[in-house]
Amino acid sequence: MTSPRFLQIHTLHSYTAALLNRDDTGQAKQLPYGGTLRTRISSQCLKRHWRMADDVHALSRIDGVEESFRSRELVTRLVIDPLRDRFPDAAAALEPEFQKAVYGEKADKGKQSRQTLLLGAPELAWLAREAEGLAAAARNDAKAAKAAAADWLKGFKDNIKALREATALPGGLAAALFGRMVTSDPAANIDAPIHVAHSFTVHAEESEIDYFTAVDDLKRDADEAGADTIQETELTSGLYYGYVVIDLPGLVANCGGDAALAGRIVHNLVHLIAEVSPGAKLGSTAPYGRAELMLLEAGDRQPRSLAAAFRKAIPHDLDAAAASLSDHLRRMDEAYATGEARRHLSLADGAPPASDRGSLVDLAAWAQAQTVGAAR
Repeated sequence: MTSPRFLQIHTLHSYTAALLNRDDTGQAKQLPYGGTLRTRISSQCLKRHWRMADDVHALSRIDGVEESFRSRELVTRLVIDPLRDRFPDAAAALEPEFQKAVYGEKADKGKQSRQTLLLGAPELAWLAREAEGLAAAARNDAKAAKAAAADWLKGFKDNIKALREATALPGGLAAALFGRMVTSDPAANIDAPIHVAHSFTVHAEESEIDYFTAVDDLKRDADEAGADTIQETELTSGLYYGYVVIDLPGLVANCGGDAALAGRIVHNLVHLIAEVSPGAKLGSTAPYGRAELMLLEAGDRQPRSLAAAFRKAIPHDLDAAAASLSDHLRRMDEAYATGEARRHLSLADGAPPASDRGSLVDLAAWAQAQTVGAAR
């Protein structure tokens, strides 16, 4: 096999009596598949928990990473507000032009007119330096600052483009991993090298409406009897199939060509995918679980999900799910012979075909080596 282009990550996670991801009505998200309704965890939910995890393998702990910030008020809070004490008049004059530079022509009409945008710490630091320089040069004169900002805006896209080309993670780590779209500046768009599927239960939805109460501890016997608060919530149990694809050369490119940095990111991400739970209602459900099966595949052919192994809902049973996944993978191998290299960990009986078994530490180290190898 040539140097791998794609790393595919398949998982089976089990959660009991939890509400992992809610829809707009407060109920568990669902997915109809194969004629059976399943419980679902959205890709957005999964990615956010991996990004924000406070963990020994947190992405933020990796040397060389840069933060990303997502907001409609990036310019107001992080570029202009720091100037208001020293240059109040100039700051007020600069803000509309900087809003238009970042968010588009109508951005100065109020935050509701702006896209919720993702920018990296290097981009924001550059914008803050530019604003400070203009304000200082104008000596806090609003008219001079406005005129200078109008001239600055003419060269904005070319100048920030040069910054991005000279910086390893201009949009921060979140943009480097999961991409971004900037409607006001298509040149700022970043393709996502990490593709995350919605997880779903391999079996039919298993849910229960939980009726619960809260009792007033200071209520006297003479007071009205019964609970002080009565509420309901949905709880679900499930064994979820998850799928992630990493375009390794794409990730290396988004890291400014730094294969070692990309390798450290993939190493930590493998740990996070296996160990970080996408759980809400932590205090009342303790929705913590780790992957009971994780299969990594490295290859140079187009990726393919193994979700079809569960098109027909199967029993809520780890051994049955692992067997179904392995059988589907074996059939895919026979049909396509794409020759991926594989590593897996499993708490189930049996093993995926043509795969070496190891611990999570082994799998993360192997994935890191594949990432570095993809850059050669």
